[in-house]
Amino acid sequence: MPGPRPWYSRITDLRPADLRPTAFGAEPTGERLARIERSPHFVDGAFRNPVRTRRLVPGSVPGALRAGFTKKRSRPVAAVPVHRVTAEELAVAPADGLRLTWMGHATVLAEIQGRRVLFDPVWGERCSPFPAFGPRRLHPNPIPLAELGPVDLVVVSHDHYDHLDMNAVIELIRSGADFAVPLGVGAHLEHWGVPADRIVELDWNESARVAGLTLTATPARHYCARGLRTGTHQLWASWVVAGNEHRLFHSGDTGYFPGFAEIGAQHGPFDATMMQIGAYSEFWPEVHMTPEEGVRAHGDLGGGAVLLPIHWATFDLAPHPWDEPIERTLAAAAAEGVRVATPRPGEPFEPSALPEFRPWWRAVAAPAADTEPPTTEETTGTPTTEPEGATV
Repeated sequence: MPGPRPWYSRITDLRPADLRPTAFGAEPTGERLARIERSPHFVDGAFRNPVRTRRLVPGSVPGALRAGFTKKRSRPVAAVPVHRVTAEELAVAPADGLRLTWMGHATVLAEIQGRRVLFDPVWGERCSPFPAFGPRRLHPNPIPLAELGPVDLVVVSHDHYDHLDMNAVIELIRSGADFAVPLGVGAHLEHWGVPADRIVELDWNESARVAGLTLTATPARHYCARGLRTGTHQLWASWVVAGNEHRLFHSGDTGYFPGFAEIGAQHGPFDATMMQIGAYSEFWPEVHMTPEEGVRAHGDLGGGAVLLPIHWATFDLAPHPWDEPIERTLAAAAAEGVRVATPRPGEPFEPSALPEFRPWWRAVAAPAADTEPPTTEETTGTPTTEPEGATV
């Protein structure tokens, strides 16, 4: 009678899926895969951008690595002044029926038409599949996810770790929320336990009615990657969320492209746009917008709306200074007459009644070597009894 097999021999029995970390998600199969293969945007075995797009400029890897190791001023020098939003504060209905709460990076809670929509939920300490490695959060979450209260709909732009947090998704399953994702990303959610009947998976320019709202996945210029290689069967998207009286646009991650004007013509006008303005670089200029491009895209969408800058302040993902995205956004917006919302992370606001401008980031940003420290007036904008740099 043969003895027990040695432990190392069992490795040969493992399939690739058995060795894949849970946070990597899953690859589409069955009808989901068949639907992907029918998409007009799936060409030669992979999703394609609306215009030709390179993830990196050819030959730029050495320069990008050097820039990553030598970058300066890419983190705040003191505690980011987070607004500790409470469930009680959020329980008060917005006066105009629309309220936004930027939680940091690309995560936004939108209250629209009595519904609560959560965009790109990331609550983890690191945007990484591994708890001890990867970019670490630069400010605390404004509210624990367990205290956020009911969520009707979770909208995900793509599967990168700084936009799709596995543990947040698992926590949100208990909320009873539905999930709206681009084609292929639903495989990740099902792998983590989201019931299939609560997942709405859309191709570009497809719409669905969920929780009394109309959701439309609109084109973006980016890519997906959750495992060791670039994803080929997961789509990325920007999103339009429309109620009877209000309309929102969330850019997700995207490089600038001419399609914003078409999105605005088909789905606008918008009350607010949530635009990616950070994590840009000369080494990957086609997959993230610069602040000026974010303002330009906002204008292409129709103008008139409030611009909420997102995708900055929370994670150090690019060589630029920490506060550069918001300062460049404000300069570009002023030149175009665009209204910009500048809330602290966790600070709710209504686009119809913007709070007084208050540049909270200037108190905690590292000063440039060739500039004088800002004066009190330059730092606070307006007199205030609340100390800048404190967590409140």
